[in-house]
Amino acid sequence: MDTDAPDQLLTGWGRTAPTRARVLRPTSPAAAGAALSEGSERGVIPRGLGRSYGDAAQNAGGTVISTQALPDRCELDLQTGRAWVTAGTSLGRVIEAVLPRGWFPAVVPGTQFVSIGGAIASDVHGKNHHRDGSFCGHVRTIELVVPGGERVTLTPDGPQADAFWATAGGMGLTGVTLAAELQLRSVTTAQMRVDTTRTRDLAHSMQVLREADATAQYTVAWVDLLCRGRGLGRGVVTAGEHASPAELEAIATGASVPLPPNRRLASVPIMPTRAGVLHPLAMRMFNELYFRAAPAEPLQRVEPIWGYFFPLDVVGHWNRLYGRAGMLQYQFVIPDAATDRLIPMVDRVVADGVPIYLAVLKRLRDVPGPLGFPMRGWTLALDIPAAVRGLGAALDRLDTSVAECGGRIYLAKDSRLRAELLPRMYPRLPEWRAVRDRLDPGRVMRSDLDRRLSLVTSEPVRKDA
Repeated sequence: MDTDAPDQLLTGWGRTAPTRARVLRPTSPAAAGAALSEGSERGVIPRGLGRSYGDAAQNAGGTVISTQALPDRCELDLQTGRAWVTAGTSLGRVIEAVLPRGWFPAVVPGTQFVSIGGAIASDVHGKNHHRDGSFCGHVRTIELVVPGGERVTLTPDGPQADAFWATAGGMGLTGVTLAAELQLRSVTTAQMRVDTTRTRDLAHSMQVLREADATAQYTVAWVDLLCRGRGLGRGVVTAGEHASPAELEAIATGASVPLPPNRRLASVPIMPTRAGVLHPLAMRMFNELYFRAAPAEPLQRVEPIWGYFFPLDVVGHWNRLYGRAGMLQYQFVIPDAATDRLIPMVDRVVADGVPIYLAVLKRLRDVPGPLGFPMRGWTLALDIPAAVRGLGAALDRLDTSVAECGGRIYLAKDSRLRAELLPRMYPRLPEWRAVRDRLDPGRVMRSDLDRRLSLVTSEPVRKDA
């Protein structure tokens, strides 16, 4: 382990709110435990591949433990489909190891470049949440090292099940995950059978998505929130299933499990300007082309797994397109009982002049964890350039609307929520704090996200903290 680690400037994937921390890179589980005792008064937080959009894996003036130097390992039981994976291993590496053997992760988010430890800390979700729930619903064991160096083994239904579910979605604040056992899904090809439907407005997008959820394993809707007038929220709904060999043979594409090419374009260079190369007019043109490229009538086709699940990964460092000011991904969920509030909420944020470059709509279901983001209802993820004038006030109003209808925002993507709204959005917060304090009574695990929202403690954050 690098014991003389210099301070580094860290950001989330959104590249906003950079802060400086001492970064340690333990090379073994024992070294990771020792690193927890080397933290400063500002505490310690683990960090994987840095794909949280906000400040969850930052710790200003404190210590950050990178899991990337830990051994990278994935051991698969071919009979049961259970894989023992070390925490710093990326989801993409897991797929490369298990897919040729007929297995695939039960839940994947929108990028392959997330570590297993990060996937657990954020309890990531994907296009099949309405059917299969979140990532941690398919984790059978978590090996965690807590402050003091003790290594504990957590299971979802064992004697420390409450600690398991506090760690699932716990934003890295219960300890450092070392490894996990995952239950994978059996597949027979590396292709997806995808049904695509074009929609005329947001209400129609919601209707088609709900109908697709009744029959399809994976569903998602891209919706156009730069379109003006009656077409606001028009979109493209895709419903996918893992294709069978017979289905591939029927359309003469070949039937095989071996990996299709995981193609990537060149990385985007660092943008010299504050606002980057993206602007509303260009994005309106892109959205128009994307919408027109979708079939006017429902169509079924076959897509490789990489492109279907991880479309943005083809462009390296695509977040740099937003320039030096960075971008926000604002994701919220509202319960089914508040369905009629979704369209007015979108109308309001659009009327406030917020340019939403990318918007993704999905259906979610409830999860067990006290700090879990999903609930049965609608989730909308919005990509927004951070350099927009008046953005803070507009999103503050949206925060209030989300809280008033019983919804919440996703902490793994947040970088600006007001602390007073957190208990309203996460009513089981006291339950989570009680379990967390049992694992870390000295409150060693801290982060920028934690301090900004008073996650670990209900005490108000000092202005100089």
